[in-house]
Amino acid sequence: MATYQSLGPIPEHIYKEKHVGGTTLKDVDSQLWVAEFAAFLKKSGKLNVPAWTDIVKTATFKELPPQSPDWYYIRTAALLRRVYLRQGVGTGALRKVYGGRKNMGSAPSHHRKASASVIRKALMGLEELKMIAKHPDGGRMITSQGRKDADRIAAQVMSSRQPQPVEEQEE
Repeated sequence: MATYQSLGPIPEHIYKEKHVGGTTLKDVDSQLWVAEFAAFLKKSGKLNVPAWTDIVKTATFKELPPQSPDWYYIRTAALLRRVYLRQGVGTGALRKVYGGRKNMGSAPSHHRKASASVIRKALMGLEELKMIAKHPDGGRMITSQGRKDADRIAAQVMSSRQPQPVEEQEE
């Protein structure tokens, strides 16, 4: 039977929960951040929403268009998060990510890609807001302004999720 040597005490920095740089997008729950950033985009009113968003499907395998009236803001926020996490990602890779299963009836289902037009227009809208820019090697990358806005919203989400201290009642 193998025996293992102790490597000594584990360094304290491994157990720290917060890093020194502040709250970033990676520190918060993605669903909460996307909803909050979508609300920020809608409230700012600077994102140009195409006229066809109320009738378009997001992919060929979908049967109906999105039911939420704010779906374009949510998709745009989710795309910004993807670009933040992986610099240089392009429209083709994002089509694969947002693709899904096409129901072929009695035949086996197959993967289909999402609509390139929806993704491209959302990325172009983020470029107009100066949140992302074209990467020199292809794809898109986040700008300093985009990183600043994303991290600011992440800090807001983190502070709203902090448990409030409960005041003890005297009996």
